Amino acid sequence: MESVTLSSIQAARARIGEAIHVSPCHLSHHLSELTGLPLYLKLENLQRTGSFKERGALNKLLTLSEAERTHGVITASAGNHAQGVAFHASARGIRAQIVMPLATPQVKVAATRGYGAEVILHGASYDEACERLCVARSKRAAPLSIPSTIWRLFPARAPSDWSCLNRCPDSKPSLLPIGGGGLISGIACALKETNSKIRVIGVEPEKLPSMLRAREAGAPVTINAEATIADASPCAAPAT
Repeated sequence: MESVTLSSIQAARARIGEAIHVSPCHLSHHLSELTGLPLYLKLENLQRTGSFKERGALNKLLTLSEAERTHGVITASAGNHAQGVAFHASARGIRAQIVMPLATPQVKVAATRGYGAEVILHGASYDEACERLCVARSKRAAPLSIPSTIWRLFPARAPSDWSCLNRCPDSKPSLLPIGGGGLISGIACALKETNSKIRVIGVEPEKLPSMLRAREAGAPVTINAEATIADASPCAAPAT
């Protein structure tokens, strides 16, 4: 498996080109006043599907062979990755089938279908949706699976914060959300290779500290599901 490096991140950024616009990075006066520090926000919610995950999905789709494009793609997602795959696959004439947990917010299900993907609702969790993905894949002509944690998504997700670094070169700590680990993995690599002095701080829900527990265990772990305001909080995360 190819390593995620600054050069692979630069290649991914060049590959997706103008298909995804550069999100603005603005100083938040209100949050800066509350914290006593200059705090910049990267407005990824302004992307077409409202999430940074478009980058990774598009990067992967652009690396498919003609045969793979013909077979189509299939993935499991709780919403944001699903929309990114659906939108960019449809725009390129690639069939997309997406398995989503039953508890996925209806607005995300509707949006995914609206972007042209076939949606299968199954399971009480992302893991159960992944199990259904395997069944669906076996019934088709071996469509390419794009799980939301696949390595090729990581380098394309990094530019979402790298462009902010270019605008704020003196920024010190970088606060990054930890979900499945894709965003923080790519960004941490880009930031550290660009400026090793930058401190990367991961943030996750207190009720679902999956990365913290994985680091303590030294291996991926599964923790009990809890209700939080983050509708895509994971049950497991890789140790780093």
